[in-house]
Amino acid sequence: MRRALELAKLGVGLTLPNPRVGAVLVRGGKIIGEGHHQKAGTAHAEVHAVADAKRRGHRVEGATLYVTLEPCSTHGRTPPCTELILREKIGRVVFGATDPNPSHAGAAMRLLKKAGIPVSHGLLADESNALNRDFDWWIVQRRPWVVAKIALSLDGRIVTPEGDDRWLTSAAAREAAHELRWESDAILVGAETARRDNPRLTVRLPGRKGKAQPWRIVLTRSGKLSRALHLFSDRHRDRTLVFQNQSLSETVAALGALEISHVLIEGGGAILTEAFRAGIVNEVAFFIAPAVMGTVPRALRKLDQVIRLREVRYLPVGTDWLCRGLV
Repeated sequence: MRRALELAKLGVGLTLPNPRVGAVLVRGGKIIGEGHHQKAGTAHAEVHAVADAKRRGHRVEGATLYVTLEPCSTHGRTPPCTELILREKIGRVVFGATDPNPSHAGAAMRLLKKAGIPVSHGLLADESNALNRDFDWWIVQRRPWVVAKIALSLDGRIVTPEGDDRWLTSAAAREAAHELRWESDAILVGAETARRDNPRLTVRLPGRKGKAQPWRIVLTRSGKLSRALHLFSDRHRDRTLVFQNQSLSETVAALGALEISHVLIEGGGAILTEAFRAGIVNEVAFFIAPAVMGTVPRALRKLDQVIRLREVRYLPVGTDWLCRGLV
C-alpha cells in the first residue's frame, strides 16, 4: 500500500477534479503490476496496474489488488473498476480510503463481497485520505478546497521598502510557490493585486508537463481592469475569469459549480482577510522571510477571531520557511 501511495502522488496537480489514486497488483509477495490515475477522463489506476502486469507477462487472475481509494462502482467518464476486477478474476482487494461520496461509499466493497471476492479496507487510511483532502471536500461540499498563500516578513509585512529588491522571499521559495500553483486548478487574486503587480499567475516549473494552465480568477467591484494586463493579453488569456460585484464566498461557490475543486488565493491582503472572515479557508501556506521591514500594509487586516491550525509543517525553502497547516 505504501508503494500505491507513492504512485498516487504522481498524479498531484494532474487529476483534478478526480482523486489521486495508486494501485499495485501482488502475487506471491511480489509486485507484478502497478499504475496510477494520470488525468481526469482517462483510465483509472486499477486499469493501468492490470495493463502493466500483462505487459510484464504476468497472469492477473487470483492476484491481490492494493489500491489507495475504494474502486469506483458506477459509470462516469470511464467504466467502473469493479467490472474490471470481476472480469479479470482478481482474487482479493485491499483499499485504503473509502469513497467520500455518500452515494457510493462502501458500494464497491458490498458488490465485490457479494461476488465472492475478499475485500479489506482501512490499510493506511489516514495517509490515503490526506492525499485527497481537496477532492473529498469538493465531492461532498461542492465547493473547492481553498488554500491561502502569502509571503510576509517577520513583522507581518508584505511590501518591500521603496528602492529595495521587489522580491521578499528567495528564489527557492518562489519555486515552491509554483509547486502550490501546480497543485491547484485555479489561482485567485483581487483586482488591486492584478493592477499593481500585473501577475501572470502561470505555472512555471522547468520540465513539468501534462497540466492545463490553472484558471486565473480576478475579483473586482468596479470592473476596471486594463486589457493590457498579462491576464488578458498573454497566450493563456482564455483561462482568465473575472467575477464582478460578488463576494468571495459567492465566487468560491460558483467555482465549485464549474468543477474547480482546488483554489489557491494568492492575495492581496484584503482578499485573504475576507477569506478568513468568511470561513472559507481550508489550508494555509505562508512563506516567512527573515526580514523586518516596517512597511505598510500589514499582511492581514483585523480578523473576527483567531485562526488556529492543525497538522502544521514548517518547511525550509532557501532562506525562508513555508508554514503549511489545516484550518
